[in-house]
Amino acid sequence: MNPASYLDISISTQQLAQYVDGGLARQYLISTAKNGAGELKGSECTPTGWHKIRAKIGGGQPENTVFVGRRPTGEIYTPELESQFPQRDWILTRILWLNGLEPGKNRYGCVDSGWRYIYIHGCPDCCAIGVPASHGCIRMRNADLLELFEQVDAGMAVYIHE
Repeated sequence: MNPASYLDISISTQQLAQYVDGGLARQYLISTAKNGAGELKGSECTPTGWHKIRAKIGGGQPENTVFVGRRPTGEIYTPELESQFPQRDWILTRILWLNGLEPGKNRYGCVDSGWRYIYIHGCPDCCAIGVPASHGCIRMRNADLLELFEQVDAGMAVYIHE
């Protein structure tokens, strides 16, 4: 698979690059899983291989909107809210939900990225970006995610690699 427009996620450099018509359009620092690369359900690893954006979630919501189960909770993230719920894995602002495209690698069974709820999502500004720190998802700064969200469509290809 080699589409002209896609997202390229590098686990080794902790960067997401957007390619449009074969050329680099924009690049962002990200945070992938602190447990490294891997596809197995429950591993808290970032899956590799070809994916697509299954759904774009959160359009029109305010920046720092808190999501649980892909739905806005009505809360806006603040440091005070975090102190009330210190164990939450904060999913903020927007969600790009990913589906694996490679049967047996990242699709179906115990390796299915969609069933693992692997997202590209926003996180609190205090979260580490540029180093592996997530529970499997791809974390982005909220401002960067807002920009990217407007530039991609559901169905766009995403390649995740080490």
